[in-house]
Amino acid sequence: PIALIALSIAIGCLGALSVSWLLFGRLHLLTLVFGASLVGIAQDYAIYFLCARLGTAAQTDSRELLRRLLPGLALMLLAAVIGYLGMALTPFPGLRQMAVFSVLGLLFAWLTVILWFPALIHANTLRSTALADRCSHSIGRWPRFRANRTGYLLLATFAVFTVTGLARLNVSDDIRALQKTPQHLLDDQIKLGKLLDTPTPAQFYLVRGNTAEQVLQREEQLKQRLQDLIGKKLISGVQAVSNWVPSQQQQHDDRDLIAATLLTPQGPLAAIAAAIDEHAQWVQDMRQRLLAHGEPLLPQAFIDSPAGQPWRHLWLGKTGAQYASIVAVRGLSDYRQLPLLAAAAAPAEGVQWVDKVADISAVLRYYREYMTWALLAAYFTIFLLLALRYRRAAWRAIAPPLLATLATLALFGLIGQPLQLFHVLACLLLLGLGVDYGIFLQEPTDRHQRFSWLTVGLSAISALLSFGLLALSNSPPLHAFGLTMLIGMALVWLISPCFRGAASSSSSPHETRQ
Repeated sequence: PIALIALSIAIGCLGALSVSWLLFGRLHLLTLVFGASLVGIAQDYAIYFLCARLGTAAQTDSRELLRRLLPGLALMLLAAVIGYLGMALTPFPGLRQMAVFSVLGLLFAWLTVILWFPALIHANTLRSTALADRCSHSIGRWPRFRANRTGYLLLATFAVFTVTGLARLNVSDDIRALQKTPQHLLDDQIKLGKLLDTPTPAQFYLVRGNTAEQVLQREEQLKQRLQDLIGKKLISGVQAVSNWVPSQQQQHDDRDLIAATLLTPQGPLAAIAAAIDEHAQWVQDMRQRLLAHGEPLLPQAFIDSPAGQPWRHLWLGKTGAQYASIVAVRGLSDYRQLPLLAAAAAPAEGVQWVDKVADISAVLRYYREYMTWALLAAYFTIFLLLALRYRRAAWRAIAPPLLATLATLALFGLIGQPLQLFHVLACLLLLGLGVDYGIFLQEPTDRHQRFSWLTVGLSAISALLSFGLLALSNSPPLHAFGLTMLIGMALVWLISPCFRGAASSSSSPHETRQ
């Protein structure tokens, strides 16, 4: 059995590797590591066939057994593919590559079981063990959910737990939560930033205008609005080209102010002439000379000079039909005050507040909401597929992953674990894997349910080892993914026998069951 299961996994991995290489040209190492573990779930098909062979009479041919198992196997493949393809809808190339690799691996492993196992496995190929017999018969000790007083009481208790937990569930799409940086490095970064008074690299103002002069004027108006925040010590100041090159209007006003105050006949220049015993003509000549050399300073000339070299990143110059510049914020002490900085740009034309962290977090929020709808659509689609085979008993096959998902999210709400995109992705995979257990246990005969329960146990242990260990990772995305799978798969394993179909002596899987 171990060799046969390894054979299906090996063919799945090799097939996925070959086709993925043709599609993508090259594969990331993480795709091979993570994708191979996902393909390990493909052993479910082999385990299902092997356990069914153990639980079937010796006179039944393996090809006849395959014809009976084929509808369930096909549903298992479709459900898993729907779950994995949800990962392909994310904006992350790595996850898309993993999803394609995993779907291909599932398909090749499934084809291996369908095409090879009937020829390789016969009635006398496998021998059962005492432990396997005890595990398979233990399903009889599990209660079966029924529409009676006890069932309604359990359902009401679960509803109260779920509603309470979901009501407390918070959502966090902050990209910074996906990076676990050591606290001492963060403290050093903050301390160094304060000492150097450096601007924040991820938040700044983008100023646009039809001319360079208009850009400088809008910078000056923005700095005037920020004076209140500087006075409140929310920021220490800003870096802008207009700090060194005022607008032409401001330069003209400053020149007029100098002429009206310093260079008047009775002003400081005349006092200097009297002190050094110069006559009135000297005062007039000096005044004309100072005014003649007061040529306006242009931003591009300043940027091209050695003095403007450190500030070249602030002046974007002409971009398309407009000019643009950057106004950087210095000394931001509290990131909770970012809305106040954004509000300063709201009333100004041509001024845009740029927060790269918030922009990326908004993308994560969009895809979390998008994948939540995709999860609901996947449940609806899989339920329709199940209804085609199990009729009114289809809800019993999809109830285990659905209840496990709700319970996991409710538990996150109670323990204060915020919901992220990677939790939703894990819920998609939980659906794809968990619905297999419901399919295993929906066959009518008591013998079939016994070997199906053995299949569920072996598959669940493998899934917990494959994904549950990710919960121990220090990487927040992998930890979130693994924690969801650890709790969810354990719950699916525990509650799936409670929703098994009603056993009978009939061997037809098309029997309608309540």
